[in-house]
Amino acid sequence: MSSNRCTPTVTVGLADADISGNDNRSLQAAVDYIAGLGGGTVEIGPGTYTMRDSLHLRNRVTVRGHGTESVLFKADAVECRLTLDGDYGEEQITVADPAGFAPGVGVSVTDDNSGGFHTVVCTLTWSDGNTFGAGKPMLGDYLVSRNARAATTFPVISGYGVTGACIKNLAIQGNRDNNPYLNGCRGAGIFLYRSHGTRITRCTIQDYNGDGISFQQSNDVSVEDCVCSGNTHLGLHPGSGSGSPAIRNCRSVENGRIGLFLCWRVKNGIFENNRLNDNGETGISIGHKDTDNTFLNNEANGNGREGVLFRDESEPMAGHRNYFERNEILDNGEGSEGCGVRILGETRDLTFVNNRIGSSPDGRQQIGIVIGERADRIQLKENELSGNVKLEVDDRREGSQNRTRIEHD
Repeated sequence: MSSNRCTPTVTVGLADADISGNDNRSLQAAVDYIAGLGGGTVEIGPGTYTMRDSLHLRNRVTVRGHGTESVLFKADAVECRLTLDGDYGEEQITVADPAGFAPGVGVSVTDDNSGGFHTVVCTLTWSDGNTFGAGKPMLGDYLVSRNARAATTFPVISGYGVTGACIKNLAIQGNRDNNPYLNGCRGAGIFLYRSHGTRITRCTIQDYNGDGISFQQSNDVSVEDCVCSGNTHLGLHPGSGSGSPAIRNCRSVENGRIGLFLCWRVKNGIFENNRLNDNGETGISIGHKDTDNTFLNNEANGNGREGVLFRDESEPMAGHRNYFERNEILDNGEGSEGCGVRILGETRDLTFVNNRIGSSPDGRQQIGIVIGERADRIQLKENELSGNVKLEVDDRREGSQNRTRIEHD
């Protein structure tokens, strides 16, 4: 074990490390030890570590691996119905079959009417037959009559209310075929909640049954040089009032739905040099109060429906004042409604400058930009709009010539 006055460090590995082990327990022991010293670095050696609960981040602790050689592998999950309602605020669950559930294992609890922030994710703390203690109180009423159930699903890495945390050079394998879906408001390969200033650098998140990286109500988060691929839903998911995010030099590709999803109230963000390609639906999705963000030099190519989507919101709730410059938005969509940029709702004051929005010579993008009936004050300046199969700009508003500025070289 090594330390100096500034940065205590502990190593974890399969062998020849300060702490030896091959699962979340050894990783957590190292993180908790360094946190007890006031902060420092946990270095995870090469190898595969089986995760039966999240690696829970702590204040001022950096977790650093050896890139794709340090793999955190989500264990196969079990899912089981509850036999007693999980009442709001209750801190225990009772399952029909206890096999696979044990103290120290991570679980999520929900029912058919719950979801989003009303799913609880916690660690089991004790057992008595089919009843288990829950490390957090229930966030809703999970009723047997509504298919209440528990599953051993959780974020592979999670941070709740931490400051000064950093994650570097790690690979997460989500094992999607052997895990039920966990929604991105409570789960992802890496998940943060009210964890301001977290830094995520050079991490790879693959095949999670949910999102790759999700952070909720977390300001000033930076994500750089990361890869999210093959996740079933969203690749990158800043949301729920996460102010001033910075996402740079990332690849979010071949995810089931969306490459970059700005959820609710994502403001004053910078999204630069990202590759948001070949996702099932959309490259970049912007919606509820997602205002005043800047998108520079990104790619949104080859996505199933559109490259960029402004979701259908009323004027008080729409994604106003977003700025796009030097982005490439090519070959998106399947069928007649595929397009590069789709602007829905009462969205206002968007600016597109010097972007390439079109198709390659054998491309499929039908329409460059679709401006919906209720959008307003859309400025298009010096963009290269060419190669779209049907139309370069489909402006669907009455009197649109008076409300949209389109300037060319």
